[in-house]
Amino acid sequence: MATDAQQACFEAGIKFGSLYHQFAGTPVSPSSIRSLETAMAEAIEKQPFCESVTVEIHGDRVADAIDHENDYTELTGSLMDVEMRIDYEGVRVRTRMTMTDGYPLMELVGVDEP
Repeated sequence: MATDAQQACFEAGIKFGSLYHQFAGTPVSPSSIRSLETAMAEAIEKQPFCESVTVEIHGDRVADAIDHENDYTELTGSLMDVEMRIDYEGVRVRTRMTMTDGYPLMELVGVDEP
C-alpha cells in the first residue's frame, strides 16, 4: 500500500503526463499564448487532487520558433515552464517543469506533510 506522500507524488506525475501529452503539438502564436496558458491550467486543475497549475508560455521563445510562412509554431516543452501543486489527504506536493540541458524535465520541488 502506498503512503499518502507516495500517492500525492504519483498524482503529480499523472497530471504532468496529461498536460504534456495532451497539449504538445498544439499550434501557438503570440496572439494565442495567454488563452492557451489558461486552457491548459484550467483543464489540468479539473483533475482530482490538483490544487493549482501555473503555465507560462514564453513569448520570445514562441516568436523565435515561428515558421513565418505559417505565423505559428507547435507547442513544445522548450516554450514553457509549468508549476503544479497537488493536495492528497493533506500532503501537498510541489512540482515544476523546466528545460534542463535542452530537455523538458518534470521535477519534484517539495513534499509537505501535515
